[in-house]
Amino acid sequence: MTSRPLNFVKMHGAANDYVYVDCFAEEAPADPAALAPRIADRHRGVGGDGLVLVMPSTKATARMRMFNADGSESEMCGNGVRCVAHLVVSRGRAAAGSVTIETGRGVLTLDVTPTGDRTSRVKVDMGEPLLEAAEIPVAVAGGRVIDAACPALGGEAPWWSACGLDPRMTCVSMGNPHVVFFCRDVARVPLESIGPQIETHPLFPRRVNVHFVQVESRSHVVMRTWERGSGITMACGTGASAVCVAGAVSGRTDRRIAADLPGGRLDLEWAESGHVFMTGPAEEVFVGTWWGGR
Repeated sequence: MTSRPLNFVKMHGAANDYVYVDCFAEEAPADPAALAPRIADRHRGVGGDGLVLVMPSTKATARMRMFNADGSESEMCGNGVRCVAHLVVSRGRAAAGSVTIETGRGVLTLDVTPTGDRTSRVKVDMGEPLLEAAEIPVAVAGGRVIDAACPALGGEAPWWSACGLDPRMTCVSMGNPHVVFFCRDVARVPLESIGPQIETHPLFPRRVNVHFVQVESRSHVVMRTWERGSGITMACGTGASAVCVAGAVSGRTDRRIAADLPGGRLDLEWAESGHVFMTGPAEEVFVGTWWGGR
């Protein structure tokens, strides 16, 4: 480890916050997986849900690499990619409007509308969801996992009735795996204990992001999330996209919804083209210098 400083930008999308390193201007950290848990530590580091590197790309305007707070690398982050698009526009590396970002999910197209010196509203084409069990992946026989029994929940517990849980799961991949449950009252789900239990269950070979959803109307839901590798987060963009799809395929919601997360609202649409579009904010919080080694 070296004491060579590392400049960063702290940003969030609907309070899903990450430490961003602009690798157009900074040398990329040699071991970002090792750096992520240290720099994301909310007591001894900068604090955040993880680390995002904004890098040059031969395929797009920029490339995003995203590391969770435990150091694991994730394919995509919907809130994170909005902030990446804001950063490349705000730093003059691309013009406002259409921007492309290379991710582990592939190249995504975003539309960036600056709303201030340090803020933008960004619409993301999240691509098409994957619904087949083998593609998500979920270790079950058959094709789509819609309102299916979920062994990862274990036996019935008192909290099921307390929150009005429907114990059936619907699974979706938005380039990363998601499992969605519906209930009457998301505030009464013991997410801090049930989230890690489901995330690491053998039913999900690559672990899974866990979402509990309260349907307010066919166009409005409230949701809470346990993110794979990061724990409880204020928002999850790929998760909100998965919830939009899960609500539609299970017949609970329309294909266009507003999703209220603890960190704010995201607008989702599963278009007739098959692509999911997510719109939400991107905001810079502060810039700084990390002296804890790369």
